[in-house]
Amino acid sequence: MVTVDELFATDSLLSEEEREIRDTVAAFAARRLRPHIADWFEAGTFPAREIAPELGKLGLLGMHLEGYGCAGMSATAYGLACQELEAVDSGVRSMVSVQGSLAMTAIHMFGSEEQKQHWLPGMAAGETIGCFGLTEPDFGSNPGGMRTRAERDGDDWVLNGSKMWITNGSVADVAVIWARTDERIRGFLVPTDTPGFTAREMRRKLSLRASITAELDLDDVRLPADALLPASKGLGSPLACLSEARYGIIFGALGAARDCLDATIEYTRTREVFEKPLASYQLTQAKLADMALELGKGQLLALHIGRLKDRHEVGAEQISAGKLNSTREAIKIARECRTLLGANGITLDYPVLRHANNLESVLTYEGTAEVHQMVLGKALTGADAFR
Repeated sequence: MVTVDELFATDSLLSEEEREIRDTVAAFAARRLRPHIADWFEAGTFPAREIAPELGKLGLLGMHLEGYGCAGMSATAYGLACQELEAVDSGVRSMVSVQGSLAMTAIHMFGSEEQKQHWLPGMAAGETIGCFGLTEPDFGSNPGGMRTRAERDGDDWVLNGSKMWITNGSVADVAVIWARTDERIRGFLVPTDTPGFTAREMRRKLSLRASITAELDLDDVRLPADALLPASKGLGSPLACLSEARYGIIFGALGAARDCLDATIEYTRTREVFEKPLASYQLTQAKLADMALELGKGQLLALHIGRLKDRHEVGAEQISAGKLNSTREAIKIARECRTLLGANGITLDYPVLRHANNLESVLTYEGTAEVHQMVLGKALTGADAFR
């Protein structure tokens, strides 16, 4: 027997340091997260305040950023960490992604030196939790249509509007809020104890249940002038942060797929059907082989994109290609694995339907599959089909 990693010899493409980082995250996930994840999912909760400092000690929060207490690791190492976290649950990787690739990256890329010094060390340590307020109730794939506004009032800014589907929103200490001004879209740092700011946790989710999701309301939220992210200049600023988050998904979604496949292979080897193991049937092996092939190809593509990113040579269309491929193939693998587990596959005793439900969200957030198809279509044809 060989694993998919052994089948494609992907370990041979990693440095010793990258393997050590991956194995360290996997060991933490196995010890601290995996024993509880089914219960958290069933209860629709996640102990972000408890887990974040432990993630910070491992250097996983903003791990790809330099300075301010951040680990400054390679993009490939960050991707491998995302893969191990999402092998436990997409909600865990989402928490890390929103903290590091969205909120911290926004401050790191567009904040003043004072803002970086004030917020980033605590966020890297997991002592301060951030969220990223871009999506609105009526504007998901088209964030440029946002209605949240920031108006000048003397030296202050006054924000009004609402944001939806905000990971970490109701447990965050600071929210990065994107709002329309008279000139352009700008980013603002909003401490969540500011009068007029409210966050309501969203319940009744059937996906990403082990993740905190909130709706944010801003009612005459008054901020000082230095709450503005000074280098944020238009919609391109939040989109640059989204590209960072999409990159982590390329690796992360494959972690969920790998966990499904590993659990399914073990199940089919021990489950007897008509007096012999399910794994010994040709149809079973055909399904397992096809899934292993797609997972292996996805991992090779993810590693290639990681190397491009480490060389600062990756483009937005390549990130889109990776995100589209990983999420699309991962959800197919999760669904196929469910069929091999039969009725057992719908329970929380096995991870496959939990992963499949999560991947329904991962397929659509940070850009739906259709959005990424149009990104690739524009790159291939030069024609913009978004409008």
